[in-house]
Amino acid sequence: MMGIRPRNGVCQAPRLQEDLTMPALDGMRILDMTQYEAGTSCTQALAWLGADVVKVEQPGVGDPGRGVRTGTLNSPYFINWNSNKRSVTINLQDPKGRELLLEMLPHYDVFVENYGPGVMERLNLTYDVMQEVNPSIIYARLKGFGLSGPFSDYKCFDMIAQAAAGAFSVTGEADGPPMLPGSTVGDSGTGVELALSITAAYVQRQRTGEGQFIEITMQEAMTYFMRTRIAYAEWGEKVAPRRGNAAGAPTDLYPCKSTPDSEARGGNNDWVYIMVVTSRMWDTLCAAIDRPELLVDPRFEDMWKRNENGKELYAEIAKWTRTKTKWEVMEFLGEAGVPCSAVLDTYDLFHNPHFEERGFVHDLEHPAHGNIRLLGWAPRMSKSDVPIERAPLLGEHTAQVLSDDLGLSAGDLQEMEAAGIIGGEPVFPAK
Repeated sequence: MMGIRPRNGVCQAPRLQEDLTMPALDGMRILDMTQYEAGTSCTQALAWLGADVVKVEQPGVGDPGRGVRTGTLNSPYFINWNSNKRSVTINLQDPKGRELLLEMLPHYDVFVENYGPGVMERLNLTYDVMQEVNPSIIYARLKGFGLSGPFSDYKCFDMIAQAAAGAFSVTGEADGPPMLPGSTVGDSGTGVELALSITAAYVQRQRTGEGQFIEITMQEAMTYFMRTRIAYAEWGEKVAPRRGNAAGAPTDLYPCKSTPDSEARGGNNDWVYIMVVTSRMWDTLCAAIDRPELLVDPRFEDMWKRNENGKELYAEIAKWTRTKTKWEVMEFLGEAGVPCSAVLDTYDLFHNPHFEERGFVHDLEHPAHGNIRLLGWAPRMSKSDVPIERAPLLGEHTAQVLSDDLGLSAGDLQEMEAAGIIGGEPVFPAK
């Protein structure tokens, strides 16, 4: 990564290089005090775009996400959200550790944190404090419910944010209870929105030379992903309904034939989702499944009749899908022009020909796990390419970063380690 060195306490933008294939955010430096997923997804997105992200962690403990579901310091959860970062361990409870962080700050463009309510205030590392040290700093805070309002002191995780933003209320069967959505968009969706905001602030700083304060709440960010469902709420005067998998017959989830491989993995994802939006798609579906008589069946002659007789129509289409695997249905209907997808499970994501051909699955070596496989970063930029690197071990880059940023010698580092101000070298566990 190309480092930015401060001039008069202000980080400078990198000069335009002739090599236009350099990473898009090459030159941006981020001091990362994030944990779990919401904050870490933000800084990982920026790292995948080329920013130099230095993750500050507590010695011996680190980001609590390191131990999710495993009790180790290198959980798959942590590894999936911390690629392309460097880890530095500093004891911020120690006044000298806090001072060390502030000494590092002028070397960075952005500071990001998503600790619980009041933590940064107790550490006395708020925006006004950091702005005195680095006047051009972009200081980003990600909170569950924000820094103001009656819920501001409440703790928050992904599921809490999704419940608070209405996502539970529109998920599940129409006559069933609200349901937890499966993806963690309350966390990672907020993180990506914050990453976009940080990038915008960075671009703005190129024009003005000024940093700024950014606040984002998980509850408010999650409502961005609710806008289509909110459109059915008549400007807040009605409750948007749950509707299960159906979205107007014959759009629905259909059962497919199991394979020995899918049965060995449980066999409960042998389904395909078929979506018919226009009359042309309806015509194409009937032709593709070789059921032209459905086109002239009075029960299905228009969309209103199809909705009225949805159960009967579902049964007719399911007769066909049950004779084929989910992959066969997807290929058959997809090539015919009917929108559909097999229900890919988490095994399928790593073993399907589409991702393989596009190079979306990456094989990496990790000291704690040996070979690991990570899914890639969706945006593809013709003039920016950042190879995916493994997540760091706890404190793996402490000596490197403090030496480069502050000119500390090996002796200085040893003294601080002995005093408990920084962590020591990480332990590389056996595979």
